[in-house]
Amino acid sequence: MPAARVEYIAPWWVAWLHSVPHLGLRLQPVDSTFRPRDESYQESLLFLGLVAAVCLGLNLVFLTAYLLCVCCGQRGDAVQTKQRNSCCVTWAAVVAGLVCCAAVGVGFYGNSETNDGAYQLIYSLDNANHTLSGIDALVSGTTQKMQAGLELHLARLGEVFAARGDYVQTLKFLQQMASSIVAQLSGLPVWAGVAAELTEVATQTSHVEYYRWLSYLLLFTLDLVVCLVACLGLAKRSKCLLASMMCSGSLALILSWTSLAADSAAAVGTSDFCVAPDSFILNVTQGQVSTEVTRYYLYCSQSVSSPFQQALTVFQRSLTTMQAQAGGLLQFAVPLFPSAEKDLLAIQLLLNSSEASLHQLTAMLDCRGLHKDYLDALTGICYNGIEGLLYLGLFSLLAALAFSIMICAGPQAWRHFATRDRDYDDIDDDDPFNPQARRIATHNPPRRPLHSFCSYSSGLGSQTSLQPTAQTISNAPVSEYMNQAALFGGNPRYENVPLIGRGSPPPMYSPSMRATYLSVADEQHLRHFGTEYPA
Repeated sequence: MPAARVEYIAPWWVAWLHSVPHLGLRLQPVDSTFRPRDESYQESLLFLGLVAAVCLGLNLVFLTAYLLCVCCGQRGDAVQTKQRNSCCVTWAAVVAGLVCCAAVGVGFYGNSETNDGAYQLIYSLDNANHTLSGIDALVSGTTQKMQAGLELHLARLGEVFAARGDYVQTLKFLQQMASSIVAQLSGLPVWAGVAAELTEVATQTSHVEYYRWLSYLLLFTLDLVVCLVACLGLAKRSKCLLASMMCSGSLALILSWTSLAADSAAAVGTSDFCVAPDSFILNVTQGQVSTEVTRYYLYCSQSVSSPFQQALTVFQRSLTTMQAQAGGLLQFAVPLFPSAEKDLLAIQLLLNSSEASLHQLTAMLDCRGLHKDYLDALTGICYNGIEGLLYLGLFSLLAALAFSIMICAGPQAWRHFATRDRDYDDIDDDDPFNPQARRIATHNPPRRPLHSFCSYSSGLGSQTSLQPTAQTISNAPVSEYMNQAALFGGNPRYENVPLIGRGSPPPMYSPSMRATYLSVADEQHLRHFGTEYPA
Protein backbone atom coordinates (compact mmCIF):
# COMPACT_ATOMS: atom_id res chain seq x y z
CA MET A 1 0.00 0.00 0.00
CA PRO A 2 1.43 3.46 -0.84
CA ALA A 3 2.61 5.78 1.85
CA ALA A 4 0.23 8.19 3.54
CA ARG A 5 2.06 11.16 2.08
CA VAL A 6 1.26 9.87 -1.42
CA GLU A 7 -2.41 9.34 -0.67
CA TYR A 8 -2.98 12.46 1.39
CA ILE A 9 -2.22 15.73 -0.36
CA ALA A 10 -3.10 18.92 1.45
CA PRO A 11 -5.50 21.07 -0.61
CA TRP A 12 -4.50 24.52 -1.80
CA TRP A 13 -6.57 26.34 0.77
CA VAL A 14 -4.62 24.62 3.55
CA ALA A 15 -1.34 25.99 2.22
CA TRP A 16 -2.93 29.42 1.73
CA LEU A 17 -4.28 29.59 5.27
CA HIS A 18 -1.04 28.23 6.69
CA SER A 19 0.83 31.11 5.02
CA VAL A 20 -1.22 33.68 6.94
CA PRO A 21 1.18 35.62 9.20
CA HIS A 22 1.14 34.40 12.78
CA LEU A 23 1.64 37.30 15.17
CA GLY A 24 1.46 37.51 18.92
CA LEU A 25 -0.36 40.13 20.91
CA ARG A 26 2.82 42.23 20.89
CA LEU A 27 3.04 41.90 17.09
CA GLN A 28 6.06 39.61 17.25
CA PRO A 29 6.26 36.71 14.73
CA VAL A 30 5.21 33.27 15.98
CA ASP A 31 6.09 29.89 14.53
CA SER A 32 3.18 28.53 12.51
CA THR A 33 3.75 24.92 13.59
CA PHE A 34 0.60 23.47 15.11
CA ARG A 35 1.10 23.58 18.87
CA PRO A 36 -2.31 23.92 20.51
CA ARG A 37 -0.94 23.83 24.05
CA ASP A 38 1.70 26.47 23.47
CA GLU A 39 0.79 29.90 24.83
CA SER A 40 2.44 31.90 22.06
CA TYR A 41 0.65 29.85 19.40
CA GLN A 42 -2.67 30.42 21.15
CA GLU A 43 -1.97 34.15 21.16
CA SER A 44 -1.37 34.05 17.38
CA LEU A 45 -4.82 32.56 16.85
CA LEU A 46 -6.33 35.04 19.29
CA PHE A 47 -4.72 37.83 17.30
CA LEU A 48 -6.74 36.77 14.24
CA GLY A 49 -9.91 37.11 16.28
CA LEU A 50 -8.81 40.55 17.42
CA VAL A 51 -8.32 41.60 13.80
CA ALA A 52 -11.96 40.72 13.14
CA ALA A 53 -12.91 42.66 16.29
CA VAL A 54 -11.03 45.70 14.97
CA CYS A 55 -12.90 45.40 11.67
CA LEU A 56 -16.15 45.31 13.62
CA GLY A 57 -15.16 48.47 15.46
CA LEU A 58 -14.29 50.26 12.22
CA ASN A 59 -17.59 49.16 10.72
CA LEU A 60 -19.54 50.48 13.69
CA VAL A 61 -17.61 53.76 13.63
CA PHE A 62 -18.36 54.21 9.94
CA LEU A 63 -22.05 53.46 10.43
CA THR A 64 -22.24 55.82 13.40
CA ALA A 65 -20.59 58.64 11.47
CA TYR A 66 -22.87 58.04 8.49
CA LEU A 67 -26.00 58.05 10.64
CA LEU A 68 -24.92 61.26 12.35
CA CYS A 69 -24.28 62.94 9.01
CA VAL A 70 -27.63 61.85 7.67
CA CYS A 71 -29.56 62.88 10.77
CA CYS A 72 -27.83 66.26 11.02
CA GLY A 73 -27.96 67.08 7.32
CA GLN A 74 -30.49 69.42 5.82
CA ARG A 75 -33.50 67.95 4.14
CA GLY A 76 -34.40 68.94 0.58
CA ASP A 77 -37.85 70.23 -0.16
CA ALA A 78 -37.92 69.51 -3.87
CA VAL A 79 -40.10 66.69 -5.14
CA GLN A 80 -37.29 65.37 -7.29
CA THR A 81 -35.08 64.99 -4.21
CA LYS A 82 -37.78 62.99 -2.44
CA GLN A 83 -38.28 60.78 -5.45
CA ARG A 84 -34.55 60.20 -5.76
CA ASN A 85 -34.29 59.29 -2.05
CA SER A 86 -37.21 56.90 -2.42
CA CYS A 87 -35.53 55.23 -5.38
CA CYS A 88 -32.23 54.92 -3.49
CA VAL A 89 -33.97 53.37 -0.49
CA THR A 90 -35.76 50.87 -2.70
CA TRP A 91 -32.62 49.79 -4.53
CA ALA A 92 -30.66 49.61 -1.27
CA ALA A 93 -33.34 47.35 0.21
CA VAL A 94 -33.30 45.12 -2.86
CA VAL A 95 -29.51 44.83 -2.86
CA ALA A 96 -29.37 44.18 0.89
CA GLY A 97 -32.07 41.51 0.63
CA LEU A 98 -30.31 39.75 -2.23
CA VAL A 99 -26.95 39.84 -0.46
CA CYS A 100 -28.53 38.56 2.76
CA CYS A 101 -30.24 35.66 0.97
CA ALA A 102 -26.99 34.79 -0.82
CA ALA A 103 -25.14 34.92 2.50
CA VAL A 104 -27.62 32.58 4.17
CA GLY A 105 -27.38 30.15 1.24
CA VAL A 106 -23.58 30.14 1.40
CA GLY A 107 -23.77 29.76 5.17
CA PHE A 108 -26.06 26.74 4.96
CA TYR A 109 -23.64 25.04 2.58
CA GLY A 110 -20.63 25.86 4.72
CA ASN A 111 -22.38 24.72 7.89
CA SER A 112 -23.29 21.41 6.25
CA GLU A 113 -19.74 20.86 4.97
CA THR A 114 -18.22 21.60 8.37
CA ASN A 115 -20.71 19.28 10.04
CA ASP A 116 -19.93 16.49 7.58
CA GLY A 117 -16.21 16.89 8.17
CA ALA A 118 -16.59 16.88 11.94
CA TYR A 119 -18.73 13.76 11.97
CA GLN A 120 -16.40 12.03 9.55
CA LEU A 121 -13.62 12.73 12.03
CA ILE A 122 -15.74 11.39 14.90
CA TYR A 123 -16.63 8.27 12.91
CA SER A 124 -12.96 7.62 12.10
CA LEU A 125 -11.95 8.11 15.73
CA ASP A 126 -14.65 5.69 16.85
CA ASN A 127 -13.45 3.07 14.36
CA ALA A 128 -9.83 3.47 15.46
CA ASN A 129 -10.91 3.32 19.10
CA HIS A 130 -12.84 0.12 18.41
CA THR A 131 -9.78 -1.44 16.74
CA LEU A 132 -7.40 -0.49 19.53
CA SER A 133 -9.82 -1.65 22.22
CA GLY A 134 -10.25 -4.94 20.34
CA ILE A 135 -6.49 -5.45 20.25
CA ASP A 136 -6.21 -4.97 24.00
CA ALA A 137 -9.18 -7.29 24.58
CA LEU A 138 -7.65 -10.07 22.47
CA VAL A 139 -4.25 -9.75 24.11
CA SER A 140 -5.68 -9.78 27.62
CA GLY A 141 -8.05 -12.67 26.81
CA THR A 142 -5.29 -14.84 25.29
CA THR A 143 -2.93 -14.08 28.16
CA GLN A 144 -5.56 -15.07 30.68
CA LYS A 145 -6.18 -18.35 28.84
CA MET A 146 -2.51 -19.21 28.78
CA GLN A 147 -1.85 -18.26 32.38
CA ALA A 148 -4.98 -19.34 34.24
CA GLY A 149 -6.87 -21.88 32.10
CA LEU A 150 -3.90 -23.78 30.69
CA GLU A 151 -2.05 -23.96 34.01
CA LEU A 152 -5.09 -25.44 35.73
CA HIS A 153 -5.38 -28.26 33.18
CA LEU A 154 -1.63 -28.89 33.20
CA ALA A 155 -1.67 -29.18 37.01
CA ARG A 156 -4.36 -31.85 36.87
CA LEU A 157 -2.56 -33.75 34.15
CA GLY A 158 0.65 -33.58 36.16
CA GLU A 159 -1.06 -35.50 38.96
CA VAL A 160 -2.46 -38.03 36.49
CA PHE A 161 0.87 -38.51 34.66
CA ALA A 162 3.01 -38.53 37.80
CA ALA A 163 4.11 -42.14 37.13
CA ARG A 164 5.20 -41.35 33.55
CA GLY A 165 8.21 -39.08 33.35
CA ASP A 166 8.01 -38.57 29.57
CA TYR A 167 4.44 -37.34 29.80
CA VAL A 168 5.42 -35.03 32.63
CA GLN A 169 8.22 -33.60 30.44
CA THR A 170 5.68 -32.97 27.69
CA LEU A 171 3.48 -31.08 30.12
CA LYS A 172 6.46 -28.94 31.18
CA PHE A 173 7.21 -28.24 27.52
CA LEU A 174 3.61 -27.06 27.05
CA GLN A 175 4.04 -24.80 30.05
CA GLN A 176 7.19 -23.30 28.52
CA MET A 177 5.42 -22.63 25.21
CA ALA A 178 2.55 -20.97 27.04
CA SER A 179 5.01 -18.75 28.93
CA SER A 180 6.67 -17.82 25.63
CA ILE A 181 3.30 -16.81 24.17
CA VAL A 182 2.53 -14.70 27.22
CA ALA A 183 5.93 -13.03 26.94
CA GLN A 184 5.36 -12.20 23.28
CA LEU A 185 1.90 -10.79 24.00
CA SER A 186 3.22 -8.66 26.83
CA GLY A 187 5.64 -7.07 24.35
CA LEU A 188 2.77 -5.70 22.29
CA PRO A 189 1.82 -2.06 22.98
CA VAL A 190 -1.07 -1.42 25.31
CA TRP A 191 -3.57 0.91 23.63
CA ALA A 192 -5.73 1.66 26.66
CA GLY A 193 -4.34 5.18 27.12
CA VAL A 194 -4.54 6.02 23.42
CA ALA A 195 -8.08 4.67 23.21
CA ALA A 196 -9.12 6.79 26.20
CA GLU A 197 -7.70 9.92 24.57
CA LEU A 198 -9.44 9.14 21.28
CA THR A 199 -12.72 8.67 23.13
CA GLU A 200 -12.28 12.00 24.88
CA VAL A 201 -11.45 13.79 21.63
CA ALA A 202 -14.45 12.24 19.87
CA THR A 203 -16.79 13.18 22.72
CA GLN A 204 -15.58 16.77 22.91
CA THR A 205 -15.71 17.15 19.15
CA SER A 206 -19.26 15.84 19.09
CA HIS A 207 -20.42 18.29 21.77
CA VAL A 208 -18.67 21.29 20.26
CA GLU A 209 -19.91 20.49 16.77
CA TYR A 210 -23.50 20.08 17.92
CA TYR A 211 -23.60 23.49 19.59
CA ARG A 212 -21.68 25.11 16.73
CA TRP A 213 -24.10 23.71 14.16
CA LEU A 214 -27.11 24.77 16.23
CA SER A 215 -25.70 28.27 16.81
CA TYR A 216 -25.25 28.84 13.10
CA LEU A 217 -28.77 27.66 12.39
CA LEU A 218 -30.07 30.22 14.88
CA LEU A 219 -27.87 32.89 13.28
CA PHE A 220 -29.25 32.04 9.83
CA THR A 221 -32.77 32.27 11.20
CA LEU A 222 -32.03 35.66 12.77
CA ASP A 223 -30.65 37.00 9.50
CA LEU A 224 -33.70 35.86 7.57
CA VAL A 225 -36.04 37.36 10.17
CA VAL A 226 -34.20 40.69 9.99
CA CYS A 227 -34.53 40.70 6.20
CA LEU A 228 -38.22 39.88 6.49
CA VAL A 229 -38.78 42.65 9.02
CA ALA A 230 -36.97 45.09 6.73
CA CYS A 231 -39.15 44.12 3.77
CA LEU A 232 -42.34 44.38 5.81
CA GLY A 233 -41.29 47.73 7.23
CA LEU A 234 -40.70 49.17 3.77
CA ALA A 235 -43.86 47.61 2.34
CA LYS A 236 -46.12 48.78 5.17
CA ARG A 237 -44.17 52.02 5.71
CA SER A 238 -44.03 51.19 9.40
CA LYS A 239 -41.61 53.13 11.55
CA CYS A 240 -41.93 50.57 14.32
CA LEU A 241 -40.77 47.74 12.05
CA LEU A 242 -38.03 49.97 10.69
CA ALA A 243 -36.75 50.68 14.20
CA SER A 244 -36.88 46.95 15.02
CA MET A 245 -34.90 46.24 11.88
CA MET A 246 -32.24 48.77 12.87
CA CYS A 247 -31.81 47.24 16.34
CA SER A 248 -31.86 43.59 15.25
CA GLY A 249 -29.68 44.42 12.23
CA SER A 250 -27.04 45.91 14.53
CA LEU A 251 -27.12 42.75 16.65
CA ALA A 252 -26.83 40.54 13.57
CA LEU A 253 -23.92 42.69 12.34
CA ILE A 254 -22.04 42.15 15.61
CA LEU A 255 -22.74 38.40 15.53
CA SER A 256 -21.54 38.21 11.93
CA TRP A 257 -18.17 39.71 12.78
CA THR A 258 -17.93 37.50 15.86
CA SER A 259 -18.53 34.38 13.80
CA LEU A 260 -15.92 35.57 11.31
CA ALA A 261 -13.38 35.86 14.13
CA ALA A 262 -14.11 32.33 15.35
CA ASP A 263 -14.10 30.87 11.83
CA SER A 264 -10.83 32.53 10.83
CA ALA A 265 -9.02 31.36 13.98
CA ALA A 266 -10.38 27.82 13.62
CA ALA A 267 -9.55 27.65 9.90
CA VAL A 268 -5.98 28.86 10.34
CA GLY A 269 -5.35 26.56 13.31
CA THR A 270 -6.76 23.55 11.49
CA SER A 271 -4.73 24.33 8.38
CA ASP A 272 -1.57 24.42 10.51
CA PHE A 273 -2.37 20.88 11.60
CA CYS A 274 -3.26 19.70 8.09
CA VAL A 275 0.03 20.90 6.62
CA ALA A 276 2.02 18.37 8.68
CA PRO A 277 -0.32 16.05 10.60
CA ASP A 278 2.23 13.23 10.89
CA SER A 279 4.70 15.35 12.84
CA PHE A 280 2.07 16.45 15.32
CA ILE A 281 0.87 12.88 15.93
CA LEU A 282 4.45 11.65 16.37
CA ASN A 283 5.05 14.31 19.01
CA VAL A 284 1.80 13.61 20.82
CA THR A 285 2.24 9.79 20.99
CA GLN A 286 5.94 9.89 21.79
CA GLY A 287 5.53 8.98 25.45
CA GLN A 288 2.81 6.36 24.98
CA VAL A 289 3.69 4.44 21.82
CA SER A 290 7.08 3.82 20.25
CA THR A 291 8.03 5.89 17.24
CA GLU A 292 8.40 2.77 15.13
CA VAL A 293 4.83 1.69 15.78
CA THR A 294 3.48 5.20 15.14
CA ARG A 295 5.33 5.48 11.83
CA TYR A 296 4.08 2.06 10.83
CA TYR A 297 0.47 3.16 11.13
CA LEU A 298 0.98 6.67 9.76
CA TYR A 299 2.74 5.62 6.56
CA CYS A 300 1.75 1.94 6.15
CA SER A 301 4.33 1.36 3.45
CA GLN A 302 5.18 -2.00 1.92
CA SER A 303 8.84 -1.22 2.39
CA VAL A 304 8.39 -1.00 6.16
CA SER A 305 7.95 -4.31 7.96
CA SER A 306 5.48 -4.71 10.77
CA PRO A 307 6.98 -4.20 14.23
CA PHE A 308 4.71 -6.99 15.47
CA GLN A 309 5.86 -9.58 12.94
CA GLN A 310 8.29 -11.35 15.27
CA ALA A 311 5.85 -11.57 18.17
CA LEU A 312 3.07 -12.90 15.95
CA THR A 313 5.43 -15.44 14.34
CA VAL A 314 6.54 -16.77 17.74
CA PHE A 315 2.91 -16.90 18.82
CA GLN A 316 1.96 -18.90 15.75
CA ARG A 317 4.85 -21.37 16.07
CA SER A 318 4.30 -21.89 19.77
CA LEU A 319 0.62 -22.64 19.21
CA THR A 320 1.42 -25.11 16.43
CA THR A 321 3.92 -26.91 18.65
CA MET A 322 1.52 -27.03 21.57
CA GLN A 323 -1.27 -28.38 19.38
CA ALA A 324 1.03 -31.12 18.14
CA GLN A 325 2.10 -32.08 21.70
CA ALA A 326 -1.47 -32.05 22.96
CA GLY A 327 -2.57 -34.21 20.02
CA GLY A 328 0.21 -36.74 20.78
CA LEU A 329 -0.81 -37.02 24.43
CA LEU A 330 -4.43 -37.39 23.40
CA GLN A 331 -3.44 -40.22 21.08
CA PHE A 332 -1.00 -42.16 23.24
CA ALA A 333 -1.74 -41.24 26.84
CA VAL A 334 -5.50 -41.52 26.91
CA PRO A 335 -5.52 -45.33 26.39
CA LEU A 336 -3.30 -45.63 29.44
CA PHE A 337 -4.87 -42.84 31.50
CA PRO A 338 -8.54 -42.49 30.53
CA SER A 339 -9.10 -39.84 33.19
CA ALA A 340 -6.72 -37.48 31.33
CA GLU A 341 -8.94 -37.29 28.27
CA LYS A 342 -11.15 -34.54 29.64
CA ASP A 343 -8.26 -32.19 30.46
CA LEU A 344 -6.47 -32.91 27.17
CA LEU A 345 -9.63 -32.11 25.18
CA ALA A 346 -10.02 -28.88 27.15
CA ILE A 347 -6.39 -27.96 26.36
CA GLN A 348 -6.92 -28.68 22.71
CA LEU A 349 -10.07 -26.51 22.64
CA LEU A 350 -8.20 -23.71 24.40
CA LEU A 351 -5.39 -23.85 21.84
CA ASN A 352 -7.88 -23.74 18.97
CA SER A 353 -9.59 -20.65 20.39
CA SER A 354 -6.17 -19.06 20.93
CA GLU A 355 -5.36 -19.68 17.28
CA ALA A 356 -8.57 -17.93 16.25
CA SER A 357 -7.63 -15.02 18.50
CA LEU A 358 -4.21 -14.99 16.83
CA HIS A 359 -5.77 -14.54 13.39
CA GLN A 360 -8.01 -11.74 14.64
CA LEU A 361 -5.08 -10.09 16.37
CA THR A 362 -2.97 -10.29 13.21
CA ALA A 363 -5.74 -8.61 11.21
CA MET A 364 -6.24 -5.85 13.78
CA LEU A 365 -2.55 -5.13 14.14
CA ASP A 366 -2.19 -4.72 10.40
CA CYS A 367 -1.66 -1.09 9.43
CA ARG A 368 -4.26 -0.94 6.68
CA GLY A 369 -7.29 -0.66 8.94
CA LEU A 370 -5.98 2.08 11.22
CA HIS A 371 -4.30 3.84 8.32
CA LYS A 372 -7.62 4.05 6.48
CA ASP A 373 -9.25 5.56 9.55
CA TYR A 374 -6.39 8.05 9.73
CA LEU A 375 -6.86 9.11 6.11
CA ASP A 376 -10.62 9.40 6.56
CA ALA A 377 -10.10 11.64 9.57
CA LEU A 378 -7.68 13.85 7.61
CA THR A 379 -10.14 14.08 4.74
CA GLY A 380 -12.92 15.11 7.08
CA ILE A 381 -10.83 17.78 8.80
CA CYS A 382 -8.68 19.18 6.02
CA TYR A 383 -11.11 18.98 3.11
CA ASN A 384 -14.72 19.20 4.28
CA GLY A 385 -14.03 20.90 7.59
CA ILE A 386 -11.78 23.73 6.42
CA GLU A 387 -13.79 24.21 3.23
CA GLY A 388 -16.93 24.63 5.31
CA LEU A 389 -15.16 27.13 7.57
CA LEU A 390 -14.14 29.17 4.52
CA TYR A 391 -17.74 29.26 3.32
CA LEU A 392 -18.88 30.28 6.79
CA GLY A 393 -16.33 33.10 6.73
CA LEU A 394 -17.73 34.23 3.38
CA PHE A 395 -21.21 34.10 4.88
CA SER A 396 -20.09 36.35 7.73
CA LEU A 397 -18.64 38.91 5.32
CA LEU A 398 -21.73 38.95 3.11
CA ALA A 399 -24.05 39.19 6.11
CA ALA A 400 -22.02 42.09 7.51
CA LEU A 401 -22.24 43.85 4.14
CA ALA A 402 -25.99 43.27 3.88
CA PHE A 403 -26.75 44.57 7.36
CA SER A 404 -24.47 47.56 6.86
CA ILE A 405 -26.49 48.48 3.76
CA MET A 406 -29.75 48.03 5.69
CA ILE A 407 -28.58 50.23 8.55
CA CYS A 408 -27.38 52.91 6.12
CA ALA A 409 -30.72 52.86 4.29
CA GLY A 410 -32.73 53.04 7.51
CA PRO A 411 -32.54 56.83 8.10
CA GLN A 412 -33.34 57.54 4.45
CA ALA A 413 -36.42 55.33 4.69
CA TRP A 414 -37.43 57.00 7.96
CA ARG A 415 -37.11 60.44 6.35
CA HIS A 416 -39.10 59.27 3.35
CA PHE A 417 -41.89 58.02 5.62
CA ALA A 418 -41.96 61.36 7.47
CA THR A 419 -42.10 63.29 4.17
CA ARG A 420 -45.02 61.23 2.94
CA ASP A 421 -46.83 61.74 6.24
CA ARG A 422 -46.48 65.51 5.92
CA ASP A 423 -47.76 65.40 2.35
CA TYR A 424 -50.80 63.43 3.44
CA ASP A 425 -51.42 65.86 6.30
CA ASP A 426 -51.39 68.79 3.85
CA ILE A 427 -53.92 67.05 1.63
CA ASP A 428 -56.14 66.25 4.59
CA ASP A 429 -56.17 69.89 5.66
CA ASP A 430 -57.81 70.84 2.33
CA ASP A 431 -60.24 67.94 2.37
CA PRO A 432 -63.69 69.04 3.70
CA PHE A 433 -64.73 65.44 4.12
CA ASN A 434 -61.89 64.74 6.53
CA PRO A 435 -63.05 64.66 10.18
CA GLN A 436 -59.97 66.63 11.19
CA ALA A 437 -60.86 69.35 8.69
CA ARG A 438 -64.41 69.44 10.00
CA ARG A 439 -63.14 69.95 13.53
CA ILE A 440 -60.98 72.81 12.34
CA ALA A 441 -63.97 74.35 10.53
CA THR A 442 -66.05 74.12 13.69
CA HIS A 443 -63.49 75.99 15.79
CA ASN A 444 -62.81 78.62 13.09
CA PRO A 445 -66.03 80.56 12.24
CA PRO A 446 -66.39 81.83 8.66
CA ARG A 447 -65.50 85.40 7.90
CA ARG A 448 -68.60 85.95 5.70
CA PRO A 449 -72.19 85.28 6.79
CA LEU A 450 -73.90 82.25 5.30
CA HIS A 451 -77.54 82.48 4.31
CA SER A 452 -80.26 79.96 4.16
CA PHE A 453 -80.29 77.02 1.85
CA CYS A 454 -83.43 78.42 0.25
CA SER A 455 -81.71 81.58 -0.87
CA TYR A 456 -78.88 79.44 -2.22
CA SER A 457 -81.24 77.25 -4.20
CA SER A 458 -83.28 80.25 -5.41
CA GLY A 459 -80.14 81.93 -6.64
CA LEU A 460 -79.41 78.97 -8.84
CA GLY A 461 -82.72 79.39 -10.61
CA SER A 462 -83.31 75.69 -10.86
CA GLN A 463 -86.05 75.33 -8.25
CA THR A 464 -89.43 77.09 -8.78
CA SER A 465 -91.33 75.65 -5.89
CA LEU A 466 -90.80 74.31 -2.43
CA GLN A 467 -93.22 71.45 -3.05
CA PRO A 468 -91.71 67.97 -3.37
CA THR A 469 -91.59 66.40 -6.78
CA ALA A 470 -91.87 62.78 -7.77
CA GLN A 471 -88.75 62.71 -9.87
CA THR A 472 -85.79 60.53 -8.84
CA ILE A 473 -82.07 60.98 -9.06
CA SER A 474 -81.96 59.50 -12.52
CA ASN A 475 -84.51 62.10 -13.72
CA ALA A 476 -82.48 65.15 -12.60
CA PRO A 477 -82.09 67.70 -15.41
CA VAL A 478 -78.78 67.70 -17.18
CA SER A 479 -78.61 71.49 -17.06
CA GLU A 480 -79.00 71.41 -13.29
CA TYR A 481 -76.01 69.06 -12.98
CA MET A 482 -73.93 71.21 -15.28
CA ASN A 483 -74.79 74.32 -13.24
CA GLN A 484 -73.46 72.63 -10.11
CA ALA A 485 -70.31 71.47 -11.88
CA ALA A 486 -69.66 75.02 -13.06
CA LEU A 487 -70.36 76.40 -9.61
CA PHE A 488 -67.86 74.17 -7.83
CA GLY A 489 -65.09 74.49 -10.35
CA GLY A 490 -65.86 71.23 -12.16
CA ASN A 491 -64.60 69.18 -9.22
CA PRO A 492 -66.73 66.03 -8.82
CA ARG A 493 -65.78 65.82 -5.13
CA TYR A 494 -68.13 68.71 -4.33
CA GLU A 495 -71.11 67.68 -6.44
CA ASN A 496 -74.47 67.61 -4.70
CA VAL A 497 -76.60 66.05 -7.41
CA PRO A 498 -78.62 63.79 -5.10
CA LEU A 499 -79.61 66.74 -2.92
CA ILE A 500 -80.81 68.99 -5.78
CA GLY A 501 -82.16 66.24 -7.99
CA ARG A 502 -84.51 64.97 -5.32
CA GLY A 503 -86.23 68.32 -5.07
CA SER A 504 -84.76 69.43 -1.78
CA PRO A 505 -85.68 71.14 0.46
CA PRO A 506 -88.56 68.92 1.68
CA PRO A 507 -92.18 70.12 1.81
CA MET A 508 -92.25 71.01 5.52
CA TYR A 509 -89.13 73.18 5.22
CA SER A 510 -88.94 76.47 7.09
CA PRO A 511 -86.09 78.93 7.61
CA SER A 512 -85.83 77.81 11.21
CA MET A 513 -84.84 74.34 9.98
CA ARG A 514 -81.84 75.68 8.04
CA ALA A 515 -79.37 74.33 10.59
CA THR A 516 -80.87 70.87 10.19
CA TYR A 517 -80.48 70.59 6.41
CA LEU A 518 -77.38 72.67 6.01
CA SER A 519 -74.64 70.33 7.14
CA VAL A 520 -71.20 71.33 8.27
CA ALA A 521 -69.79 69.91 5.04
CA ASP A 522 -72.06 72.29 3.01
CA GLU A 523 -70.91 75.21 5.10
CA GLN A 524 -67.33 74.19 4.45
CA HIS A 525 -68.14 74.10 0.70
CA LEU A 526 -69.40 77.62 0.74
CA ARG A 527 -66.60 78.94 2.92
CA HIS A 528 -64.00 77.19 0.80
CA PHE A 529 -65.17 78.84 -2.41
CA GLY A 530 -66.03 82.19 -0.79
CA THR A 531 -69.61 82.22 -2.13
CA GLU A 532 -72.19 84.60 -0.66
CA TYR A 533 -75.87 84.58 -1.46
CA PRO A 534 -78.61 86.96 -0.44
CA ALA A 535 -81.14 85.92 2.12
